[in-house]
Amino acid sequence: MATTRPRRIGILGGTFNPVHIAHLRGALEVVEQLALDELRLIPSARPPHREAPQATAEQRLAMVELAVADEARLKVDDRELRRDKPSFTIDTLESVRGELATDDQLFLLVGWDAFCSLPTWHRWQALLDHCHIVVLQRPDADSDAPQALRDLLAARSVSNPQGLVGPCGHIAFVWQTPLAVSATQIRHLLAEKRSVRFLVPDAVLAYIQTHGLYRAQTDS
Repeated sequence: MATTRPRRIGILGGTFNPVHIAHLRGALEVVEQLALDELRLIPSARPPHREAPQATAEQRLAMVELAVADEARLKVDDRELRRDKPSFTIDTLESVRGELATDDQLFLLVGWDAFCSLPTWHRWQALLDHCHIVVLQRPDADSDAPQALRDLLAARSVSNPQGLVGPCGHIAFVWQTPLAVSATQIRHLLAEKRSVRFLVPDAVLAYIQTHGLYRAQTDS
């Protein structure tokens, strides 16, 4: 009897306020580099380290669903929107891990800045008990990791992201194509009644226009 190989599941959290091409292109690059079976985009409801998003949770979820509708390898996971408390990554990892087979591989994608702030995260030292951490590194990253992370990297990092074996426990870096696009930039453009076409998928742009999102306060 043939044995089933472990699944390779990635997760990428964020406010996605709104989701844009840098989110999506970066996600797709990781899917291909790490040969993931799927990558789940997980919109956060009440991010503990940020102000409340301008768009509602339901609107942000709808935009992400529209953005990935034609890409089978990218999925949307709404578990944080169904949780009636702040969105701590460790809670999400425990929840996802509980649904997977013991030997399935789980990959948490984080940007360099987020990785450097890891020691401020809730129960951050338990993250690697549930996943591998994949740091999305851009060539223009200029901040240094704190000492606690340098010690962790010395013990847990692997040089080749394709070499992440086992269900969890290691850290690897994936170089990303630099796309100078941010949700903040997109919101500012929309507030100034300027075009954001080609910065977000067409379906997302149509949703923003239909629902009048991200207009200047004087327009609301």
